[in-house]
Amino acid sequence: MAKEGTDFANFTVNSPVCSPSRVAVMTGQFPARHCVHQHFQSVKAHINRGMPDWVDPQAPMLPRMLKNAGYHTGHFGKWHLGSVADSPTEDAYGYDRFATFNGSRKNEISKGGLASVDHAEAFIREFKDAPFFINLWLHEAHTPHLPQKPFLEKFQHLNDAEQVYASIIAEADEGVGRILALLKEVGLDDKTLVVFSTDNGPEHSTDEKDHKGQGLGKYYSVGQTGGLKGEKRSLFAGGIRVPFIVRWPGVVPAGKTDRTSVLTAVDLLPTFLDAAGVALPEGYQPDGQSVLSAWKGQSFERTQPIFWEWRGGDSQEYTWPSIGIRDGQWKMLVNQAKKMTELYDLESDWAEQRNVAAEYPDVVDQLSQKLDAWKNTLPIAPSENSLSKARKKFQK
Repeated sequence: MAKEGTDFANFTVNSPVCSPSRVAVMTGQFPARHCVHQHFQSVKAHINRGMPDWVDPQAPMLPRMLKNAGYHTGHFGKWHLGSVADSPTEDAYGYDRFATFNGSRKNEISKGGLASVDHAEAFIREFKDAPFFINLWLHEAHTPHLPQKPFLEKFQHLNDAEQVYASIIAEADEGVGRILALLKEVGLDDKTLVVFSTDNGPEHSTDEKDHKGQGLGKYYSVGQTGGLKGEKRSLFAGGIRVPFIVRWPGVVPAGKTDRTSVLTAVDLLPTFLDAAGVALPEGYQPDGQSVLSAWKGQSFERTQPIFWEWRGGDSQEYTWPSIGIRDGQWKMLVNQAKKMTELYDLESDWAEQRNVAAEYPDVVDQLSQKLDAWKNTLPIAPSENSLSKARKKFQK
């Protein structure tokens, strides 16, 4: 994909874990705006975290916007935008077809193998003569790891953990390749925008082998950040700066690496609609902006700050930041409870190794004011539409 498209090296997601990161993609708004502060788990956990039990289906939704514009919409693979028994089904969010795991349990598929790719291929064949939109959220490289024998055999020269991790990455790679090959087969290659990313940074665990439930645990998670500080669950670069490749033959420059355009996940919704020639719904306020000019290889300058929030605990050295902002060249991370603040100049310190907060108190003050103003725009509690029957009964 990178050879046939553009690799954007300065892209971040809007949370260092899965569920809120995906909320940002679906809504084009920061996940804190929907009170999604961590991954969906249990009613008790949601109450403790000030979270809903699922994403409100009445919230702004990318698939619904595209469906209203005449697109056929499909979601295949991981869902994890709700986790309790009476969660809404995926079609409530604007999908015509879906087959998911960590979802509503309607039309459920296994995490193992490439079943989600099978469904995506069938969808493309069904709607190849009409506009379509697909979210294909592969399970790899999330735990539990479910390595398949043919892929394991390719990496017998590696140690146990590396063999498992390499095999599931290779399986995902094959799945992406199948989709690209099918687009060429049905004559849609130069008519289709394809974007590849991950939902958070990798994790590298040295814990003892974990065999809880199905599959293999995070002992086999040996992802690497390329020297960036932090990893999954951290607001440092290693937890939120992730691979991002855009491919659209004839529109997106091929074989290019863009290291300067500052892009983030909430930009996807307005950019997709811009590419489709669809206006944003009346009254809808995205937290991102269209970055289509950057995708086309043209000049681009970000005008919107990027905000992050993290309520997943600070038990490790790199997980202490609970809120952050990037504005221009500056990125500031804060934990107000611990009275900790760090400031980085990302133009000269890509890997966030040198805290310059003491050198630029005026910048810290300006960014602090913007953080406070942003927090004041956030809701205090989840919407009624996002609470389960069990939650409402518990609260009574």
